[in-house]
Amino acid sequence: MPETNRGVALGATAFLMWGFAALYWPFLSASEPSEVLAHRMVWALLAMCVFLLLARRGWSWLPQVLRSPRQLLLVAVAAVLISVNWWGFIYSVSITQTLQASLAYFINPLMTVCLGVVFFAERLRAAQWVAVGLGVVAVGVMTVAYGSTPWLSLLMASSFAAYGAVKKYVSLDGMQSLTVETLMMFLPALGFVLYLEATGAGTAFSISPGHTALLVGGGFVTALPLLLFGLAARRVPLSVIGMLQFIAPTMMFLIGWLIQGEEMPLSRWIGFLFVWLAVCVFAYDQIRSSRARSAVARAEAARVGAAQAPTPRPEPRV
Repeated sequence: MPETNRGVALGATAFLMWGFAALYWPFLSASEPSEVLAHRMVWALLAMCVFLLLARRGWSWLPQVLRSPRQLLLVAVAAVLISVNWWGFIYSVSITQTLQASLAYFINPLMTVCLGVVFFAERLRAAQWVAVGLGVVAVGVMTVAYGSTPWLSLLMASSFAAYGAVKKYVSLDGMQSLTVETLMMFLPALGFVLYLEATGAGTAFSISPGHTALLVGGGFVTALPLLLFGLAARRVPLSVIGMLQFIAPTMMFLIGWLIQGEEMPLSRWIGFLFVWLAVCVFAYDQIRSSRARSAVARAEAARVGAAQAPTPRPEPRV
């Protein structure tokens, strides 16, 4: 499988898992979002250790990373950004505002595409600009529908878009980068968890074994899609990642509307209609571009093959 296709598959899987995560975190509503976030950080490191063990990667690469201030700084910035994003998502779904999370991740691809243009000199085709414009209109309509600036949505969208951009500068692969990120989060998160338990405010062991298992499982729910996202971000342009990111908010929308019963007035329907139209334009443009690239590659391969073919020798005259 070509690297680009592999990246698309990895990215799509990551966003499908993020979409289903909207059903996971409400089971932990008995805990404060800050406590859930701390446990998420702690157990994500355990998950990454398990993944490293299964992949037989070892830790021989870590000392070199620790001796690189630039890489440590980039990974630290990524860790802060993803922590902010995690908190916003946990908080939104815990207060039954999954549609706010959906709006955030509809805004996020627009920010991702713009960052790709500004910082990575990625060029958007005309159809992609049309899709971005439709997305901007959709966001404006849904902002009016909520009656106020959706700060929670903007927080989640901007933090995750910036996280994806920072990961482009990290020279580690997805597994290594995420492992260092969770290492940086581990001690502060563990300290907060121990403080909560010592003061009696923690819920890790006071509710039920099932609740404890869900807190631990949150590390794996967190680490696996992030690992897949990190692998995908290094294989495909940010503009393609931006298109794939519409998978998760669509799933969150369906969960919030059909399962959690959040209200959907006409104004929100109009906003989501513009979003889905933008997705269709993006998808059509991506398919058309992929076919055009394949045709050019086949033509180039045929030309090179013809140029390398041996020239037939003239038959000797009798």
